[in-house]
Amino acid sequence: MGFKIGAAIITEQREMRKEFLKSVRIPVMKKVGFIYDDVFLRHETPRWHPECKERLIAIIDTLKSSEIWDKLIHIKPRKAEFNEIEAVHKHEYIERIKKTEPGYIDPDTYLSENSLEAALYAAGAVIEAIDRCKNKEIERAFCAIRPPGHHAEAGKAMGFCIFNNVAVGARYAQKRGYKKIFIIDFDVHHGNGTQHMFDEDDSVFYFSTHEYPHYPGTGSNSERGKDKGEGYTYNVPLNSGSGNKDYLHIYQDMLPDIVRRFTPDIIIVSAGYDIRTEDHLSGIRVSDEGIRGIVKSILSCAAVPVIFALEGGYDLQALGKSVLLTIKEMLA
Repeated sequence: MGFKIGAAIITEQREMRKEFLKSVRIPVMKKVGFIYDDVFLRHETPRWHPECKERLIAIIDTLKSSEIWDKLIHIKPRKAEFNEIEAVHKHEYIERIKKTEPGYIDPDTYLSENSLEAALYAAGAVIEAIDRCKNKEIERAFCAIRPPGHHAEAGKAMGFCIFNNVAVGARYAQKRGYKKIFIIDFDVHHGNGTQHMFDEDDSVFYFSTHEYPHYPGTGSNSERGKDKGEGYTYNVPLNSGSGNKDYLHIYQDMLPDIVRRFTPDIIIVSAGYDIRTEDHLSGIRVSDEGIRGIVKSILSCAAVPVIFALEGGYDLQALGKSVLLTIKEMLA
């Protein structure tokens, strides 16, 4: 009799435990792709140049020494086709880049022997991320790439940028069925190239926070888009010295409503970490707290795929830490 009572109690406890577990929401880690290849290290710049391969080395070293490295889905980029680049860049510009000898192609932008290949893979990394999201293999992605892209105009390289990686990705995403694209750019420098490529387009929303006045001189709050695209560009210029409080107000109180009203199918982020206090190319003063808050807010704006593509960030230690903080939030 005692054995039967004991067994009944055990069975009852098991049932109670099952019911308890059903009522508890156990967090499920997001499927995050990390897209990188050593091809990006072969884009060589002069020794003094701030946009150097050591930037990516610092990111990889930081991530490998953390607990999250094995939690990521590691993905190799594919090489973008020239017709995919031509979706946003002029044909004659692409042909000119193909034929250009190593050297400066604008006062800040250097082309080495392997830069064209690296640039094609950088744009291809964003394309690969879009494909993986579309195929439901991942929900979010971080593209650790160089050269960066957001300053590249349709017919001109500038500001360390050869091809506009995010813009190429936005047009490719539309080919894959993501009709409405929301681009967020938190680099300290305004993404003039990205804005201009979609100035007249109401299917791509461009949102930027940046130090102003600062390089490249664009990005005033009066720049709102043109013709059909009017109202689909939103610039938030910030004074030198702005920091966490200013950024968290923008990203927590302003951005979510703008995203919700646009109802995007995918979000692509120009992730520039030169907003850090430590960065010598910046007058902005954002710390770890600010990076976490910016990223968390972006991820909570809409239940759609989110792809981060590296832009600026030139203090190596701050850059590595910022990417680590970003990916921790992406996994949550």
